Amino acid sequence: MKTIYAVLTLSIASAAFSQKTLERVEPAFWWKGMKNPELQILVYGKDIAHNEISLSDGIRVKDIQKVENPNYAFITVNTNEINVPKFTINVKKGKKSLETYTYELKQRNPGSADRESFTSKDVMYLIMPDRFANGDEKNDSNPELTEKADRNLPNGRHGGDLKGIINNLDYIQNLGATTVWLTPVNEDNEKVYSYHGYAQTDLYKIDARYGTNEEYRNLSRELNKRNMKLVMDYVTNHWGVSHWMIKDLPAKDWIHWFNDGDKGFKRSNYKTTTQFDTNASEIDKKYALDGWFDTTMPDINQKNPLVLKYLTQNAIWWIEYAELGGFRVDTYPYNDKDAMAKWTKAITDEYPKFNIVGETWLYTAGQISAWQKNSKTGEAAGYNSNLPSVMDFMLFADMPKALKEKEGWNTGMIRIYDSFTSDFLYPDINNILVFFENHDTERWNEIFNADPKAYKMGLTLISTVRGIPQIYYGSEIGMRGDKNKGGDADIRRDFPGGWKSDKQNVFNPAGQTPEQQDFFQFTQKLLNWRKGKEVIHTGKTKNYVPQDGVFTYFRYNEKESIMVILNNNEKDQALDLKRFEESLKGFSKGKDVISGKEWMLHNNIVIPAKTSLIIELEK
Repeated sequence: MKTIYAVLTLSIASAAFSQKTLERVEPAFWWKGMKNPELQILVYGKDIAHNEISLSDGIRVKDIQKVENPNYAFITVNTNEINVPKFTINVKKGKKSLETYTYELKQRNPGSADRESFTSKDVMYLIMPDRFANGDEKNDSNPELTEKADRNLPNGRHGGDLKGIINNLDYIQNLGATTVWLTPVNEDNEKVYSYHGYAQTDLYKIDARYGTNEEYRNLSRELNKRNMKLVMDYVTNHWGVSHWMIKDLPAKDWIHWFNDGDKGFKRSNYKTTTQFDTNASEIDKKYALDGWFDTTMPDINQKNPLVLKYLTQNAIWWIEYAELGGFRVDTYPYNDKDAMAKWTKAITDEYPKFNIVGETWLYTAGQISAWQKNSKTGEAAGYNSNLPSVMDFMLFADMPKALKEKEGWNTGMIRIYDSFTSDFLYPDINNILVFFENHDTERWNEIFNADPKAYKMGLTLISTVRGIPQIYYGSEIGMRGDKNKGGDADIRRDFPGGWKSDKQNVFNPAGQTPEQQDFFQFTQKLLNWRKGKEVIHTGKTKNYVPQDGVFTYFRYNEKESIMVILNNNEKDQALDLKRFEESLKGFSKGKDVISGKEWMLHNNIVIPAKTSLIIELEK
C-alpha cells in the first residue's frame, strides 16, 4: 500500500500546483422542483477546503464535507429552501474574497418528471458515433484533446460526430427504428484508442470531437420531434485514467486499489457470476468487482457515498439537460450491486417511466433475470436491483448456434425454444433487450457470410418475440466485420457514405447495391410494420416445440393473432396446420407481412428453405 499512497500523494501535489482557487463546480447548475430537493455541489480548486465557503442571499448550507484531498469540498443544500433563481458561491480567506461562482437553479420543462422512455413498442438502433457519419470536419481533431483524427488507423479517431447523426435522422427513421442508442460521447481524452468512449475523462462534457453539449441536446430534441428517443450509454463502473478526478483523487477510496497488484492495479477476473454465487470465495468476488477493466480504466468505488452521489446527480443532470429517453448502463454486474440499486432507484424515483437497461452479459436466464427489478431469483439471493430492464444474452448466444447446427435433441432450433422456456424467471418479460449483435460482438453477417436469408431469419425473430429489439448500425445493409481477425475495429467499420470522400453513399437507397437493398428493404418493411403492432409489443406468446428444424410461435391478444414460422432446413418444409389448431381456431386465412401473399389455413403451408414467414391471421 505504500507504493499506492505515494502515487496518490504525488498526483495530488502535482495537480494542486497549477490550480486556481475555484477551478470547477459540478454540477454547474441544477433545477428547481426535483422530487429529491437535496443537492450536493462539488467545488474544486487549489486548497479550497482550507478556505471559508459560503452562499449568498442567506441560503443555509446543510453541510460542507471535506475529504482527504484539500482541493475538494462538497456543499449540500436543500433546493426547496432556495427562493432565488441564482445565488453566489463565495470562497474567502479571512476577509479577502478569493473566488465567486454564480449558481443557477433552472426551471424544469413541463412534464419532465413524467417523460416517456423506451419500451417494447420501440426498436433500438445502436450507433458508434465515430464510425457513423462525419457532419463537421472542423471538429475531427481538437487542440485540447490528445488523440487526433486519422481514418487510416483502424483503432484511431475517424471523425464521426453528432452532426453526422443529425444529418441522417431521416435514414434512421425511414428504416423503422424509434430509439437511438449511442456508445458514450462524453469526453474520452486518452492518448490512443479513445473513439469507443468507455474511458471517460469528463462526465459533464461531450467530447469536442463529437460536438458540444448543446449539439447533444439538439440531437435529442430532433429525435423527440420525430417521436423518437435518445438513449445515453452510461458508465458507472470505471472512468479513464486521464479523468481529471483520477489525476487528483479526492480520496484514496474513490477507486479500488490492490495490495498484490502492480502499483495498486489488478485486472478484473471478469467472473461476475460471483455476485450471486452463494458459495463464491470473497477473493474471487473482489477481483471480479474491484479489479480494473484495463490499465486505462480505473475501477470506481460506488460504496463511497460521495462517489455514489456524484454518479447519481450526473445521471439525473443529463436526463434533465439533454431531455433523454433512457439509459443503457455498461458492465452493470461489475459494479457494487447494493450501491447500484440505490443509484437506479434514485433515478426512477425522479422519473417513474424512465427505462434503464443494464448490460448483463451472462448466459443463463437465472443469472440474467436476477438483475431485473422485483426478480424472484434476485429475491432468493436477498437482493432487488431496481433495474427495469436487462439484456437477453442467453438468446443472443443461442441464436447463431441454432441456425448453424444440425438439428438434434438439444441442438438446432430447440436452443431458441429452450431460451424462451425460462421466460417465467423475468418479472417483466416485455422489458428485456433482444439482439443478435452489438458493438462488442462478432457481426451477424460475418458469422453467416452475408447470407440475407440468415439475416432475415434473425431479424424476424428479434422483431416478433417478447422484448425490445436492438439492431446495430450497418447490419441493415449487410455490413460485415471479423472480430477474430481484425479486432474491435473490424466490427466497427465506417458506415459507407458517412464521409464526403466515400465512393458510395448507402444513406441514399438509390446508392445501395442490389445486395444491400435486399437487406435494407426487408429491414425497413419489417420494422415499420412492427411500429403499429400492439400484439407484438405486449401480446401473449404461444410456442410450439420445433420439429424438423422448424420453429413456430404465435403472438396474440384479444384483437389479433400473428403466426411466425422459422424454417432452418436446407430444404422446403410442409407444415401440417392441424398441429396448430388451438392457435388457428376461428381463422381461415392469413397474409404474409413481407410479401403480401395470402395463405388459406385449411391447407398445409410449404415454407421455403432457410426462410421466415410472418403471417397476420384473418377470419
